[in-house]
Amino acid sequence: MKDLRDEINSKKKFKAKDPIKQILDEKNNENVILYDADQNPIEFEQVAVIPLERTGKLYAILIPVTPMKDVEEGEGVLFVIDEDAWDLDIERDPNVIDEVLEIYKKLIED
Repeated sequence: MKDLRDEINSKKKFKAKDPIKQILDEKNNENVILYDADQNPIEFEQVAVIPLERTGKLYAILIPVTPMKDVEEGEGVLFVIDEDAWDLDIERDPNVIDEVLEIYKKLIED
């Protein structure tokens, strides 16, 4: 019986955390784990969550800790947070990316 309890407890420890909850939790200081199309885990450091009035959406700037194809070391990735579908997607619109980065730069300067 003890072996079964140990196995259940060890599975609980490694249960995936909800990345959106982590990102939106102001007290969270842990890295966020997302999965690529092949279900490989990619670990990210959270930099900022930025609301954009024009779109009415939230955006998360994350820096991959795990190497990613087409992302240089230290370079961030911008994700749009879809709170209705409880989903994250990489933002690809260059205008939105520029707007969010401008807001982020202003926040850093202040």
